[in-house]
Amino acid sequence: MIFLGDNGSDAPLGHQHEVACAAPLRGKKGAHYEGGMRVPFIASWAKRDSTNAFQQQLPIPADTVQTQVANVTDVFPTLVQLTEADVPAGHTVDGLPLQTLLTGQSDSTHPQQFLMHYPHGVHRSNYFTVWRSGDWKAIFHAFPDQYAKEKRIQSDSHVQLFNLASDPFEQNDLSESQPHILEQMIQEMGEQLERHHAVYPVDDKGNEVRPSL
Repeated sequence: MIFLGDNGSDAPLGHQHEVACAAPLRGKKGAHYEGGMRVPFIASWAKRDSTNAFQQQLPIPADTVQTQVANVTDVFPTLVQLTEADVPAGHTVDGLPLQTLLTGQSDSTHPQQFLMHYPHGVHRSNYFTVWRSGDWKAIFHAFPDQYAKEKRIQSDSHVQLFNLASDPFEQNDLSESQPHILEQMIQEMGEQLERHHAVYPVDDKGNEVRPSL
């Protein structure tokens, strides 16, 4: 049994760019903050059976918390590996298997990275890209001064930078105090978008707006 949400909490409590229904996380479903992205991920065998071949291959211990980052695209390769299913030739498989993480062990080969790209609007957050690498998280707003769905601008600048280890609730924007890290994160963000053949928002003149400083 695997249980997870597609995005953050969606209760009608609070504004999506502040601490709201996903408290203590900032934001909620549709936002570029952790409350709109981070969700519980619960995995368990429905009924424990020590003779079951699948459970022998992938023992999932009870009462264990895994703190490493994973995402929904990791579920498919995990099930493919577990069931030894055939994947059609040429079929692109996103994500990586979670076998080690599901046993409660750390996995240094599983990248602690996450890319979220939203090149359109109108929604709770518009025209943004999020890149997380380790504890660092950068947000690029293509049009920061445009109103989102709930009639509030998203940011007073194109970029935001947070350290989720020291500031998991995203209250302290470090984009000005950590310019070298911000530059690296925006560069990595652009590389990831190119790697995934991303579609970009366009300005009033029809020019693509790509992450930049």
